[in-house]
Amino acid sequence: MSRRPPFPQQLVNAWAAQSSLLCVGLDPIPERFPNGVSRDPAGCFEFCRRIADAVADSVCAFKPQFAHFAALGAERELAELIAYLHDRHPHVPVILDAKRGDIGSTAERYAQEAFVRYDADAITVNPFLGPESLAPFLAWQDRGVVVLCRTSNPDSAWLQGSGSDTAPAYLKIAAAAAEWNRHGNVMLVTGATYPKELGRIRAVAPNVTLLVPGLGSQGGDLRASLAAGLDSRGRGLVFNVAREVLYAAEDETFEAAARNAAAMWRERIELCRADVRGL
Repeated sequence: MSRRPPFPQQLVNAWAAQSSLLCVGLDPIPERFPNGVSRDPAGCFEFCRRIADAVADSVCAFKPQFAHFAALGAERELAELIAYLHDRHPHVPVILDAKRGDIGSTAERYAQEAFVRYDADAITVNPFLGPESLAPFLAWQDRGVVVLCRTSNPDSAWLQGSGSDTAPAYLKIAAAAAEWNRHGNVMLVTGATYPKELGRIRAVAPNVTLLVPGLGSQGGDLRASLAAGLDSRGRGLVFNVAREVLYAAEDETFEAAARNAAAMWRERIELCRADVRGL
């Protein structure tokens, strides 16, 4: 494993150095690769590598999605991609989107998978099995633990919104995350599609960074999410965008198109952030 600063410091450094709250999700779909990129594990690595190189100046994080690699048997290529990102773009932390969640020795092995086999800086986790399922991840104090809370998908309220209106499940998760965040390495997944709920989460977890999916094709509200979710320092948010960047063009211009799309999203977020803060 390479030695890097603790994940919270990496993120603070990236926010400052990049002037960006944008994370680009690396979700390879071989059927959408341009001509010249093979639709196999090697092509997944090549496509994501070229995208990452194109957008690195505009992002504060990369987020490779585990299933998009594993479905093709491309776990080795995923490990190689993360190693490449650490080597070529060491200022950009890598969040492994795997949504792990289990108990006992299985959770410990999942933590080993994320932080040793893949050497990710952070991993997304599912809190459904309770705090004991997250303890093995939280034991890695220098790595990020990104907890599902109020996700961006339409059916998320089915369970995340259960309970009373004053104490829905997602707020219970947020309050617990605020307690788990002793080392500043806990994040919460909170969709831009639900800015009102995002604001409630920020109120109970004022110092927890939020990973915010749902912009672009899902129709999330950027301005409302910034207004509700910025922390006291005017940051504390990481907006994930994937398809709108990865597949901005599906021909030989895909790298330039991805670069332009990422720069556009970064600028849009920054302009809106400044407006919300009255700067």
